[in-house]
Amino acid sequence: MAKNTYNETIIAQGVRIEGEFIAEGDIVIEGEVRGTITTTGDLRIGDGAKVEADIRAQNAVVSGDVRGTMHILGKLELMPSSKFTGDMAVEVLSVGAGAQVNGTVRMGEEMTQMGAGKKGGKKNVETEE
Repeated sequence: MAKNTYNETIIAQGVRIEGEFIAEGDIVIEGEVRGTITTTGDLRIGDGAKVEADIRAQNAVVSGDVRGTMHILGKLELMPSSKFTGDMAVEVLSVGAGAQVNGTVRMGEEMTQMGAGKKGGKKNVETEE
């Protein structure tokens, strides 16, 4: 993930947050979050994390369990340990071998149907073996 000039917020393992979470910098989640997550920066969801939320971020790397809706304006990386259930709108998607995805994926022009970003663009999917 790209570094930016904003602060990084860490939700550590053992921490549980419910409600609306808004940040201007990067967010790292190792604990549990339920509700809404919005950041203008990048999001990283750790291996043991459990998230049930409507998520909006610039880029994201997911290693844990996510249920809900993801709107990622840039690149979403689903690591081999990740489990995603829900709907996602993303510009670029990378899925590691072993990652579980159950839901709807919208890319490029289709992103606008979920209100996730600009029109146009290529559909980019990367897979790892």
